[in-house]
Amino acid sequence: MATDIDLHLGRRLRRRRRLLGLTQQQLAAQVGIRFQQIQKYECGANRISAARLWQLSEALEAPVSYFYDGLTEALERREVAQTNHGGEMYSRKETLDLIQAYYQLDEKPRRRLLDLAKSLHVEGDAA
Repeated sequence: MATDIDLHLGRRLRRRRRLLGLTQQQLAAQVGIRFQQIQKYECGANRISAARLWQLSEALEAPVSYFYDGLTEALERREVAQTNHGGEMYSRKETLDLIQAYYQLDEKPRRRLLDLAKSLHVEGDAA
Protein backbone atom coordinates (compact mmCIF):
# COMPACT_ATOMS: atom_id res chain seq x y z
CA MET A 1 0.00 0.00 0.00
CA ALA A 2 1.35 3.38 -1.00
CA THR A 3 2.36 5.79 1.71
CA ASP A 4 1.99 9.55 1.51
CA ILE A 5 5.72 9.80 0.84
CA ASP A 6 5.56 7.30 -2.05
CA LEU A 7 2.69 9.25 -3.57
CA HIS A 8 4.51 12.55 -3.20
CA LEU A 9 7.69 11.21 -4.80
CA GLY A 10 5.63 9.73 -7.63
CA ARG A 11 3.88 13.04 -8.29
CA ARG A 12 7.19 14.89 -8.32
CA LEU A 13 8.65 12.27 -10.69
CA ARG A 14 5.72 12.64 -13.09
CA ARG A 15 5.87 16.45 -12.92
CA ARG A 16 9.58 16.58 -13.73
CA ARG A 17 9.31 13.97 -16.50
CA ARG A 18 6.49 15.89 -18.16
CA LEU A 19 8.29 19.20 -17.73
CA LEU A 20 11.18 17.78 -19.72
CA GLY A 21 8.80 16.36 -22.32
CA LEU A 22 9.85 12.76 -21.73
CA THR A 23 7.60 9.76 -22.08
CA GLN A 24 7.64 7.00 -19.50
CA GLN A 25 9.31 4.81 -22.12
CA GLN A 26 12.11 7.31 -22.71
CA LEU A 27 12.79 7.81 -19.01
CA ALA A 28 12.73 4.06 -18.37
CA ALA A 29 15.27 3.49 -21.15
CA GLN A 30 17.59 6.07 -19.61
CA VAL A 31 17.67 4.28 -16.26
CA GLY A 32 17.54 0.73 -17.64
CA ILE A 33 14.08 -0.37 -16.52
CA ARG A 34 10.71 -0.96 -18.19
CA PHE A 35 8.17 1.81 -18.57
CA GLN A 36 5.71 -0.14 -16.41
CA GLN A 37 8.05 0.41 -13.49
CA ILE A 38 7.94 4.18 -14.10
CA GLN A 39 4.13 3.92 -14.10
CA LYS A 40 4.21 2.14 -10.76
CA TYR A 41 6.59 4.71 -9.29
CA GLU A 42 4.43 7.59 -10.49
CA CYS A 43 1.24 6.24 -8.95
CA GLY A 44 2.98 5.21 -5.73
CA ALA A 45 2.33 1.50 -6.22
CA ASN A 46 6.05 0.73 -5.96
CA ARG A 47 8.57 2.42 -3.71
CA ILE A 48 11.56 4.14 -5.26
CA SER A 49 14.78 2.89 -3.70
CA ALA A 50 17.55 5.34 -2.85
CA ALA A 51 19.71 4.03 -5.69
CA ARG A 52 16.87 4.29 -8.21
CA LEU A 53 15.97 7.77 -7.00
CA TRP A 54 19.57 8.77 -7.64
CA GLN A 55 19.41 7.35 -11.19
CA LEU A 56 16.12 9.13 -11.84
CA SER A 57 17.47 12.41 -10.52
CA GLU A 58 20.45 12.11 -12.87
CA ALA A 59 18.23 11.26 -15.86
CA LEU A 60 15.84 14.13 -15.05
CA GLU A 61 18.68 16.56 -14.31
CA ALA A 62 17.30 17.41 -10.89
CA PRO A 63 18.81 17.07 -7.43
CA VAL A 64 17.44 14.27 -5.27
CA SER A 65 16.06 16.96 -2.96
CA TYR A 66 13.70 18.04 -5.78
CA PHE A 67 11.60 14.94 -5.16
CA TYR A 68 11.14 15.86 -1.50
CA ASP A 69 10.31 19.54 -2.08
CA GLY A 70 7.00 20.38 -0.42
CA LEU A 71 6.71 17.01 1.33
CA THR A 72 6.52 18.42 4.85
CA GLU A 73 3.79 20.86 3.87
CA ALA A 74 1.84 18.18 1.99
CA LEU A 75 1.96 15.85 5.00
CA GLU A 76 0.85 18.64 7.33
CA ARG A 77 -2.07 19.58 5.03
CA ARG A 78 -3.17 15.97 4.87
CA GLU A 79 -2.98 15.61 8.65
CA VAL A 80 -5.08 18.75 9.15
CA ALA A 81 -7.60 17.57 6.55
CA GLN A 82 -7.90 14.17 8.21
CA THR A 83 -8.35 15.76 11.63
CA ASN A 84 -10.97 18.17 10.37
CA HIS A 85 -12.90 15.81 8.12
CA GLY A 86 -12.79 12.36 9.65
CA GLY A 87 -9.74 11.46 7.58
CA GLU A 88 -10.36 7.74 7.54
CA MET A 89 -13.20 8.20 5.07
CA TYR A 90 -11.04 10.32 2.75
CA SER A 91 -8.13 7.91 2.78
CA ARG A 92 -10.15 4.93 1.51
CA LYS A 93 -9.37 3.74 -2.02
CA GLU A 94 -13.08 3.72 -2.82
CA THR A 95 -13.35 7.42 -1.98
CA LEU A 96 -10.30 8.32 -4.04
CA ASP A 97 -11.57 6.28 -7.01
CA LEU A 98 -14.93 8.01 -6.81
CA ILE A 99 -13.36 11.47 -6.69
CA GLN A 100 -11.11 10.71 -9.65
CA ALA A 101 -13.99 9.34 -11.71
CA TYR A 102 -16.14 12.34 -10.78
CA TYR A 103 -13.57 14.86 -12.00
CA GLN A 104 -13.07 12.98 -15.26
CA LEU A 105 -16.68 13.77 -16.17
CA ASP A 106 -17.70 16.91 -18.01
CA GLU A 107 -19.53 19.58 -16.04
CA LYS A 108 -23.11 18.60 -16.92
CA PRO A 109 -22.78 14.88 -16.01
CA ARG A 110 -20.89 15.89 -12.87
CA ARG A 111 -23.80 18.06 -11.74
CA ARG A 112 -26.29 15.30 -12.51
CA LEU A 113 -24.25 12.79 -10.52
CA LEU A 114 -23.99 15.19 -7.58
CA ASP A 115 -27.75 15.78 -7.66
CA LEU A 116 -28.33 12.02 -7.77
CA ALA A 117 -26.02 11.45 -4.80
CA LYS A 118 -27.75 14.16 -2.80
CA SER A 119 -31.17 12.76 -3.61
CA LEU A 120 -30.08 9.27 -2.52
CA HIS A 121 -28.84 10.70 0.78
CA VAL A 122 -32.18 12.41 1.39
CA GLU A 123 -34.09 9.24 0.48
CA GLY A 124 -31.88 7.20 2.82
CA ASP A 125 -32.64 9.60 5.70
CA ALA A 126 -36.40 9.31 5.10
CA ALA A 127 -36.37 5.50 5.12
